[in-house]
Amino acid sequence: MQDTIDALLNLAHDIGREDRRLTILAEGNVSASVSQTEFAVKASGCSLATLKPTDITTCDGKQILKLLERKTITDGEIETALLESRTRPGQRKPSTETVFHAWLLTLDNVQFVAHCHPTAVNQVMCSPRARDFAERRLFPDEVVCCGPASVFVPYTDPGIPLARELRERTNLFIQNHKIMPRLIALQNHGIIALGATPESVLSCLLMAAKAAEVFVGSAALGGPNFMLPKDIERIHSRPDELYRQQQLKI
Repeated sequence: MQDTIDALLNLAHDIGREDRRLTILAEGNVSASVSQTEFAVKASGCSLATLKPTDITTCDGKQILKLLERKTITDGEIETALLESRTRPGQRKPSTETVFHAWLLTLDNVQFVAHCHPTAVNQVMCSPRARDFAERRLFPDEVVCCGPASVFVPYTDPGIPLARELRERTNLFIQNHKIMPRLIALQNHGIIALGATPESVLSCLLMAAKAAEVFVGSAALGGPNFMLPKDIERIHSRPDELYRQQQLKI
């Protein structure tokens, strides 16, 4: 468990680096599976850049997932449920977005999840071109690190409403594409990366931020000029690209 917590802290610090402009202040959150029943998540109000072991809270995953099935629930009841989900005394309140972290960590081969609001990405996600950015690709390395497409989630109130919408659209993505997504794009909000390793999650976030800069720049020049589906599939299935993913732990 301690190795996972250390890896989660390193991931948080990598995401929180000021020069990367992925997040500022207390924006964003990270999580990781630590056992079959528990997961670790950033505590509410903490900065990813300076996250400490005491800023990580461990929660009962099954208890959190029950919130998704509640037909009606008040903000106060959510607050109470988040506090009661803590598995160790004295821990801080888990992030408001703990519910979607709990659900994403149940997906096959997902051990780490990170959510942030990169400046470059939100330039696009707050524009009329948000769905294009999520569902299409501009260059090969975007396919390698972020997958052939991302889940697109229209703006939804953070918390349980967002977790429910995210669950529905992610399940539909898996049904349609027959693969797990690497990246989830949230309209007017930010992005979520998920994967088996911290390296895969960080690579996805960094490449998504680069892709957003390319998107904005190409739009200014009359584009974007998106890759064709056949070319995306070729990159996604090439043996040499699969090998490179293994070497990069993505």
